[in-house]
Amino acid sequence: MVQEACCTCAKLISNILPQYDEKTEKRVAQDHHLECCGRMICGNCIAINSRFATYCPFCQISSDTSPLPQGLREPPAYSPSSLPHESFAPSFDAEQPPAYSSSDDQQRILGKSGQSGADVAEDVLHFLDPACDTISSLALRYAVPPNALRIKNNVYADHLLAARKTILIPGEFYKGGVSLSPQPIDGEEEEIRKSKIRRWMVTCKVSDYDVALLYLNQAKYNVDAAVEAYLADEQWERDHPIQTTSKRKPILDRPRRTFGL
Repeated sequence: MVQEACCTCAKLISNILPQYDEKTEKRVAQDHHLECCGRMICGNCIAINSRFATYCPFCQISSDTSPLPQGLREPPAYSPSSLPHESFAPSFDAEQPPAYSSSDDQQRILGKSGQSGADVAEDVLHFLDPACDTISSLALRYAVPPNALRIKNNVYADHLLAARKTILIPGEFYKGGVSLSPQPIDGEEEEIRKSKIRRWMVTCKVSDYDVALLYLNQAKYNVDAAVEAYLADEQWERDHPIQTTSKRKPILDRPRRTFGL
């Protein structure tokens, strides 16, 4: 004997546990046998969607009065002749697209070679805010392609932006000439001075901040001259080591003192 199944949830009618009302202890909805196609809809599906009690989802026929059209309708016959020929006819007069070249994208980013220098604005210095500034956000604020920002600042990965304090906005794309970032608290000159101090300390591998200030002040914050002066002093100390003249015996050669009990 073939067992009937619900045509909506695809479960066997015999395996479906009916739902009962807590107050009346009666079934919430009875199983419904569709007269149009002979299919069955379980009471649980009718309880979820009461429309299934009077509507067949397969035949699209409602047993109650409905303003919607009853029954399925055949789709319109497909015939290529009914469609306009212009939509299928290829246009041979249209211009062919230009050949793809990898250098085209680079030229669009860096600007055309024939562009005059008067039309190109100067680059704008943007002070980064690590909390909200990213390559994508800067590209939206300044209307600059993201690849142009990466190429201009030699940033090959977006996460490398977190190690920077400033970034250059290329003037080929941004014509405003005004930075949209707030100025640093110490001012632009102070930021340049601190960057020179960090550069000298990294180049000379010196962690003493006072030593860095001493050499840079003597060189009037010329980083190259300060580095040369430091290297010259290091070479002089290697050529003239300190010679000790003390004749004192080492501590290990002294006799140990013994104390009696």
